[in-house]
Amino acid sequence: MTEIRTRFAPSPTGYLHIGGARTALFSWLYARHSGGHFILRIEDTDRQRSTQAAEQAILDGMQWLGLDYDGSFYRQSERFKRYQEVIQQLLDKQQAYYCHCSRERLDVLREQAMREKRKPRYDGHCRALGLAAADHAVIRFANPQSGEVSFTDLTRGEVVTANSELDDLVICRPDGSPTYNFCVVVDDLDMGISHVIRGDDHINNTPRQINIYHALDAKPPQFAHVPMILGKDGSPLSKRHGAVSVIEYRNIGYLREAVLNQLVRLGWSQGDQEIFSIDEMVQLFDLSGVNKKAAVFDVEKLDWLNQHYLKTLPLETVSEQAAWHWQQLGIEPVGTEDVLAVQRERIGNLRQLAVQSQPFFQDFDDYEEGAAQKHLRLVAVPVLQALVKQLQSLEAWQLEQLSIAIQNVMQELDVGMGKVGQPLRVALMGHSASPSIDKTLWLMGRERSLARIQCAIEWIQANRQPQ
Repeated sequence: MTEIRTRFAPSPTGYLHIGGARTALFSWLYARHSGGHFILRIEDTDRQRSTQAAEQAILDGMQWLGLDYDGSFYRQSERFKRYQEVIQQLLDKQQAYYCHCSRERLDVLREQAMREKRKPRYDGHCRALGLAAADHAVIRFANPQSGEVSFTDLTRGEVVTANSELDDLVICRPDGSPTYNFCVVVDDLDMGISHVIRGDDHINNTPRQINIYHALDAKPPQFAHVPMILGKDGSPLSKRHGAVSVIEYRNIGYLREAVLNQLVRLGWSQGDQEIFSIDEMVQLFDLSGVNKKAAVFDVEKLDWLNQHYLKTLPLETVSEQAAWHWQQLGIEPVGTEDVLAVQRERIGNLRQLAVQSQPFFQDFDDYEEGAAQKHLRLVAVPVLQALVKQLQSLEAWQLEQLSIAIQNVMQELDVGMGKVGQPLRVALMGHSASPSIDKTLWLMGRERSLARIQCAIEWIQANRQPQ
């Protein structure tokens, strides 16, 4: 049996987006499921648009998602000598030729085709002229002029294209740089790629590439073109649907497991199952489960998945990913586990969790205006003073004792939990969002809690006038 070898081949002209990440995941899963190899190749032949920053963004996104590749990754820009060798082979076999047609002539051909409602294509003017190399010349592949090219797409079935529908595509530009459709064939051939999994926007390129394989006396890989991704409104996925850089999902506060789960369901299914661990994805993934129908990216579904994983993943796993968010706020991640364990039950986003939990680790300069206006009033002073007295008397700073202390204040002053809990919460946190008030006290610790309550009393007395 032929070893399964898949690849992900992004162009470093922008960030790693949802569509690219889904392609990478499907390719990675198919290789890992079969015990094969997954190759990463950076397709940077577009010298003007490719950037080091974009390449790094791709690598960072892959690393965050955990999509490890086998061996070192490849750059097309480092393989130009190999491409020139293969181009020369095609020239020697008269399966490629120099084309001297000017941009103006090509524009005229295109405009004429558009007027006649024909598909624009090169007319082969230079094909039989035997022209030599020139500064302005391109090299074109001599596509077969008759017959058809067919392949069995592993997700779409039989695809047949008449060669008359294909023109002689450019495989080398005047500056000597090779083009995508040519390079991808040479790369996949040299790297032994057995299966090419990519978006269905590439399906029109496949017949062209298969003809190049045949010209090189090589067997093409198997192809699987996965469906496009749409927004909830049915239009192509864009930034307004949440299609930002993959690494931005980390920055926003999503767990990688939630993003991977969302990605795997974009065009693949396994019965009615919605939630898949990474191990389950590897175990179950097969191209037979890939759908033909366009997939819909739903941010609300991603939020739901994130809440699920935030609550159910081992605390150690969540803590590892939360560390980045603590560090962005200047908080050392060591010692954050108790806060994380409590807060993940009520907050579904790591970024929001870290921001709301910041007062547990860092002092704040002022109170949230609305919360202070509502809860830090003169009437709260005796409540906070009674709390200080009760809390100072505790022998152990434990949840049960803290809960009893709060109940004692409620009984002593004959007030409800709202009159006690909310002023105390604002005093401790600076805002009105926190876990249950006994847990808030426990997480805050004795020294910091008592100091903050006293600060709140003094703030009220200095800022609130008797009615």
